[in-house]
Amino acid sequence: MPRLDSDSCFGRLLDWDDGGHFSVAPSARGYTSYRRYLDSTMVLTTNFVTRAGEAIAYDFFAMRRGGRESPRRQLIRVVEGVRGKIDFKAEIKPVFDYGQVKPWLRQAATNVYAAIGGDSGLLITADEDLEAKAHELHCSFSVRAQERVRLSITYLDPALLDREAPQPPSHEELDKRLDETVDWWERWSRQADFHGSSEVDALRSALVLKALSHAPTGAIAAAATTSLPEQPGGARNWDYRFSWIRDSSFSVRALGEVGFEKEAEGFRRFIQRSAAGSAHQLQIMYGLHGERRLTEVELDYLDGYRESRPVRIGNEAAKQLQLDAYGELVLLSWEWHLRGHSPDDDYWRFLADLIDTAAERWAEPDRGIWEIRGRPRHFVHSKVMCWAALDRGSALASDVMRRAPLARWRKVARQIKEEVESKGYDKRRGCFVQDFDGKQMDAALLLLPSTGFVAWDDERMVRTTDAVRADLDSDGLLLRYRPRVSLDGQRGAEGTFLPCTFWLAECLARQGRVEDARTVFDRAAGAGNDLGLFSEEFDSANGLMLGNFPQALTHLSHLTAAVALRDAVAGKRV
Repeated sequence: MPRLDSDSCFGRLLDWDDGGHFSVAPSARGYTSYRRYLDSTMVLTTNFVTRAGEAIAYDFFAMRRGGRESPRRQLIRVVEGVRGKIDFKAEIKPVFDYGQVKPWLRQAATNVYAAIGGDSGLLITADEDLEAKAHELHCSFSVRAQERVRLSITYLDPALLDREAPQPPSHEELDKRLDETVDWWERWSRQADFHGSSEVDALRSALVLKALSHAPTGAIAAAATTSLPEQPGGARNWDYRFSWIRDSSFSVRALGEVGFEKEAEGFRRFIQRSAAGSAHQLQIMYGLHGERRLTEVELDYLDGYRESRPVRIGNEAAKQLQLDAYGELVLLSWEWHLRGHSPDDDYWRFLADLIDTAAERWAEPDRGIWEIRGRPRHFVHSKVMCWAALDRGSALASDVMRRAPLARWRKVARQIKEEVESKGYDKRRGCFVQDFDGKQMDAALLLLPSTGFVAWDDERMVRTTDAVRADLDSDGLLLRYRPRVSLDGQRGAEGTFLPCTFWLAECLARQGRVEDARTVFDRAAGAGNDLGLFSEEFDSANGLMLGNFPQALTHLSHLTAAVALRDAVAGKRV
């Protein structure tokens, strides 16, 4: 708190003993539990069942109208009796600054405590007695049918908390905030324009993308977590709590396809502000308030998830050259234009600068969509995204009658296309390949038709789809690539990549291979958890989610694949 990319206060995933946690559970052993989200919301419910009775816990961040300007910054947990009687225990152990700063606990009133450390401050309240033990709080309580016990944690400025803790919300107000939050999410969900066999699942992915958005700025985080590894015990554990141009552009396009268009406008403005209007200063990612300096730091005092070390926060990949970013922003603007919106004068100047920069830099090697930390390469996907910037930029300029060097842009676009079709194409197999220097396959090639570079059902794309599947399949799911050497400079294997598998399902659906697409889609969807949430990668052999979670790229890919299947069943062509 208060932001997804803030220092953690409950970091138990990365250090079980010292990371900090907030747990609520029955006191007796041997209970069972199951959970779900209330329909069309991000309000989590967990049912606890013991021999003595049953209770339900509601977990949610309090939402309200006007929250963009004045968010509540409040986590509320409500435990409600269903039948019988259940005894509960709650442990609240905040440890600020990624498990490094134990809080100063001060009792502000009966069952009200302030927890302060560094630049973090929490106001902690409960209906029942809170007992302070060293740097943590404990609470024991019982609930019977129709009874409720409420616990609340609100982020506040530590200087304000130090002077005088504010009056906490009443029981009635906390119950009202539960209803208010349910209404807020249901109202947002009603905008959805999706009808198909995967309607409920598609809405869940849209809800996750909305939950990962930072309303005050329009940024969309790539994931809600940091430092969760791509292999237990491995060194690939990155910080994904930032806003990637690629992932965010994919997200707003995916949301726009099913009726959620306001997010696209918010993200467009966020990128323009963050880049300071200069394409030459464009980064591939930013902090949720537009921060450019995302210094990568290793926290050697944390155990790491399943001893995956070093634990990293920040992300040095922010400094990488990834040419696809230019194309993503132009494609987003083109699709926004197709929905009836045109760029104003200021934004057109920014777009024209982006397109010019793509024309200047397309021939450079880059780090590619996978953010490799080895040597840069001439990735086919990156070149195609530069082509997309020039091709769609030219079309946009013509449509909105903007002055632009169209002859030069179109000439460079033709040059890129010729290079890709000669150097990025394996004539023997009749398919596109990962880069200009080899014959390996890359799941990112499945994205080429979405740029307009090649039709979905072009014979070359059909063969590319089949080659990617043949070379990268692992137990029905796809790997990103099978590198000759490690592309990212890190040791160890990685799991299958769920977004890539959904990309395959989308390609198959757009090519009219509907039954095949459904099989692939269902296999990938089966890698979600009981709540319909997806990680970045999946270990099929052990049934383990890998990487950060929930992952925006997976959810948006799930959403676009569901749309493709819906369209294919309806006989709609793209």
